Amino acid sequence: MVSQKISAWIARLGWVWVDGQVTQISRRPGASTVFLTLRDPSADLSLTVTTNRDVLDSGAPELREGARVVLRARPEFYAARGTLSLRADEIRQVGLGELLARLEKLKKLLAAEGLFDRARKRRPPFLPGRVGLITGRASAAERDVLTNARRRWPAVAFRTVNVAVQGPSAVPQIVDALRVLDADPTVDVIVIARGGGGIEDLLPFSDEALCRAVFACHTPVVSAIGHETDAPLLDHVADIRASTPTDAAKRVVPDLAEEVRLIGQARSRLERAVHNLVDRESHRLDLLRSRPVLSRPQVLVEQRSTEVTGLRQRAVRCLDHRLAAAGDELRHTLARLRALSPAATLDRGYAIVQRADGHVVRAASEVVTGDALRVRLTDGELAATVDG
Repeated sequence: MVSQKISAWIARLGWVWVDGQVTQISRRPGASTVFLTLRDPSADLSLTVTTNRDVLDSGAPELREGARVVLRARPEFYAARGTLSLRADEIRQVGLGELLARLEKLKKLLAAEGLFDRARKRRPPFLPGRVGLITGRASAAERDVLTNARRRWPAVAFRTVNVAVQGPSAVPQIVDALRVLDADPTVDVIVIARGGGGIEDLLPFSDEALCRAVFACHTPVVSAIGHETDAPLLDHVADIRASTPTDAAKRVVPDLAEEVRLIGQARSRLERAVHNLVDRESHRLDLLRSRPVLSRPQVLVEQRSTEVTGLRQRAVRCLDHRLAAAGDELRHTLARLRALSPAATLDRGYAIVQRADGHVVRAASEVVTGDALRVRLTDGELAATVDG
């Protein structure tokens, strides 16, 4: 009952246009029905398509596995087996021009979403501990990457995952390998390599699902697809675009001989710099040692001693001069004082007459007969009485 309802619901969908990649073609001799397996290029999903031989021969007479087609089909649900299939009444193989137009449209879409932004691209490590390699089994691309990388750096380690690099199973295998290597903590950089080919051969590397898987990787990814002129969309999404698998080997590991040469040059420059520094500082020390303060340290003390002696002599001379001047001034003052002193007057024969009350008598009218007087002389004094 449920299967019948599902079949009835699907039958109401009517005719639809479907775009996909042919993974298998089954032509039975003598039969008018051809069975195709159609795969979604961006997802791991396939459907069976039945069509008439005349429809296939008229729309896509040279159809091969791996080709892209557009077909008009009606979905059918087989209740007995519980399977969904398509019945096509028109099939058209997608031409190269249409493929290129679709790729250009997809390129603009991915660019608008920022998948090609240079700011998000990461630089791989200078010397990766382990390199992840996704390529075809026993392919020339695998040989080129391994041989050239080991020639440049013999100790480089690889984890190689062999996948289909063209055809309907290429994209899911590459995406699965990419997830495995991205989850490996020992892998520092991932290289996706394939040799040259036509545009149709390189279509898996322009697949939207693969581009988004590379964009989501945490490990830097190097794209080495085809030759210099080949430019799948993977080149724009990857962190580094190598022109060839050989170029990818040069980009992921350094050249041992070149690094040894650079180290030798760096050591030579370092030695020259050290020698120049030592010579310069030795010359500077010689100049310092040649200065009198270091060659004869006592010179500084002698100079200061001479300066101190000179200052002391100047101080003594200045003090003596000051004392002599002060002595002369004192003598002059003393002479003037003595010249003005009453004692000096007395020494010249003069006397001072005083009354009993100590008043100095300067005139005869200041005394009367009978007054007692005191006469001071240079040496001693006399008592006198006025009698006239």
